[in-house]
Amino acid sequence: MLTLLTACSSTGGGADSASARSGGAGGATSGDSAARTSGAGTASSAPQRVSTGDETLPAGVLPKRPRRDSVALESMTKPDSVLDKLWPVKMPAPLAGAILPNKRVVAYYGNPLSKKMGVLGEFPKDEMLAKLDREVANWAKADPSHPVVPALHLIVTVAQGAPGKNGLYRLQMRDSLVNEVYSWIKAKGGIFFVDIQVGKSTVQAELPRLRPILENPDVHLALDPEFAMAPSGKVPGSKIGTLDAKDVNWAVNFLDEIARAKNLPPKILVVHRFTRPMVTNYRDIKFTPNVQIVMDMDGWGPPWLKFDSYRDYVKKEPVQFTGFKIFYRNDTKKGDALLTPSEVLRLNPRPLYIQYQ
Repeated sequence: MLTLLTACSSTGGGADSASARSGGAGGATSGDSAARTSGAGTASSAPQRVSTGDETLPAGVLPKRPRRDSVALESMTKPDSVLDKLWPVKMPAPLAGAILPNKRVVAYYGNPLSKKMGVLGEFPKDEMLAKLDREVANWAKADPSHPVVPALHLIVTVAQGAPGKNGLYRLQMRDSLVNEVYSWIKAKGGIFFVDIQVGKSTVQAELPRLRPILENPDVHLALDPEFAMAPSGKVPGSKIGTLDAKDVNWAVNFLDEIARAKNLPPKILVVHRFTRPMVTNYRDIKFTPNVQIVMDMDGWGPPWLKFDSYRDYVKKEPVQFTGFKIFYRNDTKKGDALLTPSEVLRLNPRPLYIQYQ
């Protein structure tokens, strides 16, 4: 299993896919992909200094940035007569027990079977959880108006560079592993996300097996269109995948039925996005009071690139709530300081889901 996960992390952003995907430093392309995610893992093969959040500046203090980054951030804070009218999205008042919009989620992402898939697996359990505690404290200090909910975000269906026995280019994690990681965050009073990279399978085929874990009130769902390859027929990592509104709506209906049947508080559905084609027909995504949808800006690169991506693929195409992903390795490997909570909180709309990889 570990060998397959490592292979997937290579196709997700290592040597096997670096030439296959458009983009240079940070993944800039010819206009439709402002930043590239790592998906199942993007650790460079060269040793790198890893910023783990322990060096975060005091709340409100901003690091010195190159002019291009400063200009991009300033542009995000200036009033926009067109885009600002889209926010906040008009929706019914949240049901009792809803996490959003009154709280913020700060999550650690990855898989404990691989150090290359994210911070969740990069460090021993206790060290990783201690780092998460420090990030939660940083965000709580930066925005006291939004209590912070800690979370672990586990990739439970991992896209693969090889077809496997079923030819679906994906590997399902065992229930024992899923339940173990769930127990780590449950003990801290946090919430848990199960993330699926469907490969050449489909959302409709992969979700039903997760119903037992999703029937818990503190377990939520994430979809990763980057590794949804059925529409293109390509191998994961060789091309950025896509999901349509109909796929997202299938997941919404699935979660809605669970919440109603089990009388649960609203579920959160995170959808990763860093290019326009990753999510098609966004206007057709449906609302239900039992499901809160977060469009998560999942790209890595220098700050200006991440801000531009947030504007182009999240703010310009509003769904419901917004998220922002921060990469300890890939955001800093060109020498940039890690984005601070104070900087990210200057974005409009303010992201309510923060993920660290």
